[in-house]
Amino acid sequence: MSVQRLSDLRNLGPRSIAMLETIGIRTHAELARYGAIDAFIALKNANQAATLNLLWALEGALTDRDWRQVARDDKLHFLTELELRGVLP
Repeated sequence: MSVQRLSDLRNLGPRSIAMLETIGIRTHAELARYGAIDAFIALKNANQAATLNLLWALEGALTDRDWRQVARDDKLHFLTELELRGVLP
């Protein structure tokens, strides 16, 4: 089985990929192990300029959906989870 690179995933461009690489995420499998929310929090903790649009993009990359669909369909879930974890977007 081949390793799926981040550049092969939907929604992730060079800047997002570079940010993920700073926290050691280089493949789809590594991103999946973190999950979108934990990857987003790790990026924020690493002082990366992570915005909610990046969170939507990460989830879209994992679920093969456009980031706008994620924002529309899952926004409340993600915002609630971030609030519960004490993360201010």
